[in-house]
Amino acid sequence: PVMLVELFFQAACVSLFLPGGQGRVYPGRKKPASFAVERRRVGPHICFSGFGSGCCPGWMLAPGSGQCTLPLCSFGCGSGLCIAPNLCSCPDGEQGITCPEPPGTCGEYGCDLSCNHGGCQEVARVCPLGFSMVETANGIRCTDIDECLSAACEGPCVNTEGGFVCECGPGMQLSADRHSCRDTDECLATPCQHRCKNSIGSYRCSCRPGYHLHGNRHSCV
Repeated sequence: PVMLVELFFQAACVSLFLPGGQGRVYPGRKKPASFAVERRRVGPHICFSGFGSGCCPGWMLAPGSGQCTLPLCSFGCGSGLCIAPNLCSCPDGEQGITCPEPPGTCGEYGCDLSCNHGGCQEVARVCPLGFSMVETANGIRCTDIDECLSAACEGPCVNTEGGFVCECGPGMQLSADRHSCRDTDECLATPCQHRCKNSIGSYRCSCRPGYHLHGNRHSCV
């Protein structure tokens, strides 16, 4: 059945005119009464029946020549060109049923109006540093970026609004680069009664000969 339909459509879409300029006439059949009017419709994309002729689906009369040579693109081609029924040739060289609209001068998030003493101008709508723009059902809003996902903290990372803070564990302190950690010399605060030995992240108290360390690990008895 599909092949029969295709054959019927191909037989229906033919030119009304032969190279000699005479209309095609079938033996024993009179030309349609409207033939004189329909004679204006010429070109490669003509469909006709016993009641007259017209442009084939997807084509229309070109205004200049009156011929069925102008393709129709139902979805529009934007800044591109309709080259065949529902086929656009786009500025980027691609072809498709439509062409994407070029991004505006303000980018994908649109514009805000900025006014000063010199007048008003459109400026790109952006989010503060450390925030990303997210499209929601209620419009576009700025959401905080979790920098800890990519931050190079040596110790724990704490995400803050618009930024992040690196922290260090017990007995360690943040270095000048604000990312790495260095040992804190607890012995500088003299926590031990007699002797103090610093270690990475901690310290240990000891006593002079004749004394022993108290249960609190700091005093000597």
